[in-house]
Amino acid sequence: MSNKIHIGHQLVGEGERVFVIGEIGINHNGSMDIAKKLIDGAALAGCDAVKFQKRTPELCVPKEQRDIIRETPWGKMTYLEYRYMVEFSADQYSEIDRYCKDRKIMWFASCWDEESVDFMEQFNPVCYKAASAALTDISLLKKKQATGKPLILSTGMSTQNEIENAIHELGTENILIAHSTSTYPCPPEELNLKMIQTLKAKYPNCPIGYSGHETGLAPTWAAVALGATFVERHITLDRAMWGSDQAASVEIGGLMRLVSNIRDIEKAFGDGVKKVYESELGPRKKLRRIRETIAA
Repeated sequence: MSNKIHIGHQLVGEGERVFVIGEIGINHNGSMDIAKKLIDGAALAGCDAVKFQKRTPELCVPKEQRDIIRETPWGKMTYLEYRYMVEFSADQYSEIDRYCKDRKIMWFASCWDEESVDFMEQFNPVCYKAASAALTDISLLKKKQATGKPLILSTGMSTQNEIENAIHELGTENILIAHSTSTYPCPPEELNLKMIQTLKAKYPNCPIGYSGHETGLAPTWAAVALGATFVERHITLDRAMWGSDQAASVEIGGLMRLVSNIRDIEKAFGDGVKKVYESELGPRKKLRRIRETIAA
């Protein structure tokens, strides 16, 4: 079985270009204008895709939390009312679909309930993502898998046994696995990036990636160096904006550096075969203390 999977027009897996996802999530705060600016920023930075989150609030918000009053940019309201404020309609997602096609960037969503999967299917997304919180919701995972589209499993807040159970239920065909730690923002000592190599060894038929919630960019570059075949970072226009995910997100300037340096890391990997490059011949001739013939 191949460990490469097509997401839209791009092949993801070992030896392929790292697939970079800009996670818009709910950082748009219910604003199409902000969503479009984030899509523009992701496209400018060279991301391959952007990702949204889709919920049916009355299914996803626990009853005991629905009437809790909270401060929002729209004033005080119940938590359930707030959840509706950050959900886009079918017409709005149709506009997002058109806008992404115009910007030549793919898009998809994390669906938090089965009705949201049915809702998203009308837009024929390139793949689906299962949020870390949903890794043990086997019914929801199978609902996404039944669409026939690639499924990315995020593994934050999960035990090894929970990961193994999800894979046991789903199999490995058309499955991608993202190492993650579900702390926002996540301190470096809890990132545990070596889990990328652990997952690669345990699931050689699945592309393994990284979904990061840290501040800064270096751990994501390290994840690529450790073999992540795809990476996902939350993106924002301003980390000081209102919203629970903004502080653990990357602003557009940082996103441009993130993607550019990922591409440099890919170039720097080489092929593992030692050679003398043409650019070294001059310094070699000038500086080599004991001259010898270069083996053919």
